[in-house]
Amino acid sequence: MSTQVWQDQGSEARSSGRSRGDTGQDELASQWSRVRGRLQEEIGEVEYRNWLRQAVLHGLDGDEVTVMLPTRFLRDWVNKEYGGLLTAFWQAENPAVRRVDIRTKPVGTSERAPDLAEAEVKGAAVKPAAARREIEDRQDMSAPLDPRFTFDTFVVGKPNEFAYACARRVADGHATPGFNPLFLYGGVGLGKTHLMHAIAWELSQRSDEVTVAYMSAEKFMHKFVSALRRQSTIEFKNELRSVDVLMVDDLQFLIGKDGTQEEFFHTFNALVDSGKQIIVSADKSPSDLSGIEDRLRTRLGCGMVADVHATTYELRLAILEAKAARAGVNVPGRVMEFLAQKITANVRELEGALNRLIAHANLFERPVTLETAHEVLHDLLRAYDRKITIEEIQKQVAEHYNIRISEMSSARRARNIARPRQIAMYLAKQLTSRSLPEIGRKFGNRDHTTVMHAVAKVTELIDADPDFAEDVELLRRILTV
Repeated sequence: MSTQVWQDQGSEARSSGRSRGDTGQDELASQWSRVRGRLQEEIGEVEYRNWLRQAVLHGLDGDEVTVMLPTRFLRDWVNKEYGGLLTAFWQAENPAVRRVDIRTKPVGTSERAPDLAEAEVKGAAVKPAAARREIEDRQDMSAPLDPRFTFDTFVVGKPNEFAYACARRVADGHATPGFNPLFLYGGVGLGKTHLMHAIAWELSQRSDEVTVAYMSAEKFMHKFVSALRRQSTIEFKNELRSVDVLMVDDLQFLIGKDGTQEEFFHTFNALVDSGKQIIVSADKSPSDLSGIEDRLRTRLGCGMVADVHATTYELRLAILEAKAARAGVNVPGRVMEFLAQKITANVRELEGALNRLIAHANLFERPVTLETAHEVLHDLLRAYDRKITIEEIQKQVAEHYNIRISEMSSARRARNIARPRQIAMYLAKQLTSRSLPEIGRKFGNRDHTTVMHAVAKVTELIDADPDFAEDVELLRRILTV
């Protein structure tokens, strides 16, 4: 709706004889339309679309206006960045307003929040605390969505164009049964989560009637275990099976969790059988997810499986250019070409490197140059210069201690196996830029706390045993020469 239309509606409402202190439903809606129009003009189309397009008027109670946003992240950001502006524009429209309360609403729920709005129109007494609890309970079913992760901000290239096209098809509502489930897989930081969030945003904007639940596999497991403890598994099942779209990120974290896999399998079947959409992501294809029950792996692979490949130089460069443009920062082409050539592991590290450069330039009021890139990113660049992989470390350590490389990922705990495995974890932490969870996954999907224990144990032995320290140092030199 254009600004002119908002103004016309406001004129009609004012001509009806209502005063601004006695605001009716139509007049309130007109005021909200004009406030949104002024916000859009003030902060620009891009900022408005990213942060405020999701805002929904909930109602007026005395001198307080309530505005709803779909996630806590978005609510907190708008409160911080635009709260004062929003209040000022409301007060300009309606001097009786003294405060704007920004709350969260679950993705996919009705914008009008009829339980409150209709009660206000009829003059019924409403209990805000109870309504707020209901909103928060439903919000808890779905993890917050990042407003930066939309289709508009996803950079498409050869490695991800098929996954992007599949995600678009599902989000646009044109998917055939062959797209259910949609299974996205690929390495860390290549865009799977971005596409998941983009689908959720698109579905929630396309229809107020679509209920979307997005969560990580860990959150699914946590909610299931909590339901078992509270003896409320029926409520848990009903809650999940009432959604229109279920999205579960990083499914590999259910490996080894047999009880949770069982519940996910039954939820999966119930939703698919009732025509509901399921979208899943993991670091491997369904056929390669060892540790997942065969019947679940088969069901996961019966829909559309799309691979997000490792990035190419061209795609990395395009991502950097798009991010610099959105940030409004002038980054020389040679600097972006340098980063695209050097930082190849994943998009997350690439964007993190650019963020560090931009922050450094802003803090010290210095231009972004190739020299400052070397200075600010020396630790990250040094890790890439070594080009050491966890697989190479495992191979070298296995050869040194005369064990099979498969033992690095096995469950065996014999000392002659466990100690070399701990040394390999220690060297992986020291010689690569991989996080603890990433290292753990390379060693048979072990938890990050296992890696932390290994690093601490090897460090302790190095300090206490000179022969052991010499052994580890020899391995380090072999790997870094």
